[in-house]
Amino acid sequence: MKKIFLLHIIFLFSVLQAQELKNFVTPKGYKKLVETKGDLDKDGKEEIIIVFNSTKKVKSFYDRESPQRELFILKKINGKLKIWKKYSTIIFPQEIGFSPESDPLPEISIKKGALNITQSFSTNSRHRMTYKHTYRFQDDDFYLIGSLQNFDDNCEFNMYDEINFSTGKAIVDQKYYPCFPEDKKAPAEDFHKEFYYKPKKLVKMNNFKPGDNLIKVPKSDKQLQY
Repeated sequence: MKKIFLLHIIFLFSVLQAQELKNFVTPKGYKKLVETKGDLDKDGKEEIIIVFNSTKKVKSFYDRESPQRELFILKKINGKLKIWKKYSTIIFPQEIGFSPESDPLPEISIKKGALNITQSFSTNSRHRMTYKHTYRFQDDDFYLIGSLQNFDDNCEFNMYDEINFSTGKAIVDQKYYPCFPEDKKAPAEDFHKEFYYKPKKLVKMNNFKPGDNLIKVPKSDKQLQY
């Protein structure tokens, strides 16, 4: 009897959810860039995650007009694709960085129920920035639970910032090297610091802009960027 009641509740929930969510149709003029699948809410069913170039324009680096990129998370309910979530700030626009034509597309993957997004772009002819952000569905929403950043020069420095918002563990590691044969020493001293930082509340995925956030590193003049 309990099993029948539970199945009835699950069926009613599916019906209500299908009624609430809008049908998904690729918006006119949108170009699909990447797609992956995985179970994000642990209901035993795979969601579909797609990143598009949209028809909307935003200001990007070097004051360029760029197509905004949007991420959709879709559910398949009763054979139809439904829009579960949509985000417009977590994916960098197309025309970001020094040479966007040579930058890779965002990488989207799902591991242990968490959504991982990796993005990389050049900031000039020698420097490359790479971000990896991890989001998890909990408490009826998606939250940022981890960030990793690499900022690398092709000969002079490597900078690494990492934070796990679930455990609070944070790492800032900066290494410097003499770049040219005539350089007698590195441009700065190496720096390494591990510390703990627990925010009062986790950052929601729909409020997050990668790279726009800083945490002061204790007992130093450094900052962790995420």
